[in-house]
Amino acid sequence: MAILRLYGSIPHLPGSRAAADRTLSPTLARRCIDAGAAREGDEVIVQEKLDGSCVAIVTGAGGRLEARGREGRLAGESRNEGRRMFAAWLAESEARLEGLLRDGEVLVGEWLALVHGTRYELAHDLFVPFDLVCGPERVRAPLDELTARLAGTGLPVPAVVHRGPPIAIDAACTLLGEHGKHGAIDPPEGLVYRVERAGVVVLIAKWVRPGKVDGSYLPENSGCEALYHRGPR
Repeated sequence: MAILRLYGSIPHLPGSRAAADRTLSPTLARRCIDAGAAREGDEVIVQEKLDGSCVAIVTGAGGRLEARGREGRLAGESRNEGRRMFAAWLAESEARLEGLLRDGEVLVGEWLALVHGTRYELAHDLFVPFDLVCGPERVRAPLDELTARLAGTGLPVPAVVHRGPPIAIDAACTLLGEHGKHGAIDPPEGLVYRVERAGVVVLIAKWVRPGKVDGSYLPENSGCEALYHRGPR
């Protein structure tokens, strides 16, 4: 049986370490980063891009929450240790997440237990949701709705460094700072731009720091033992 992919790739902004991924068109990119291209009614929200594993929570049979990878497979059955850790975390956390999701919704976030390419001194939970995707059309909920849904769960969203008109990447990086807002020991991975209009997410794009090496701390790349983040002490 075919696996339903739960979350696709976000396009890159110009200047991002884009690798083989798709890059946003110049016209759409200007809507994010060029103040001269601002549209009345647009709100540009810039958040820190975190460096972990993209995972998802869905409502399964009997209303129970299920931990899955972005590609749709059950995290608890993965050969990847980090994914199995996410499934175990969800089993322990399900009570505090009761009622969080409606049928057909997907909560997507960054799972930070296993160190990938950026080390953090985290002061919050290891799961950081960044998108709530609703219905078969996969419509993104606005950031304020996601934040409101998470109230009382103890789960954060990626830090917001700017909210307003389009902002250049250099200026947003200055607001992000040398170590970001989530306790990065290494330089932060990058930024995610969301353009919202009248409560609708009309555009999303990312910028990854040039020189960033994906998975540099993973054992298969470093030749060393795996490193792990811990939540708040």
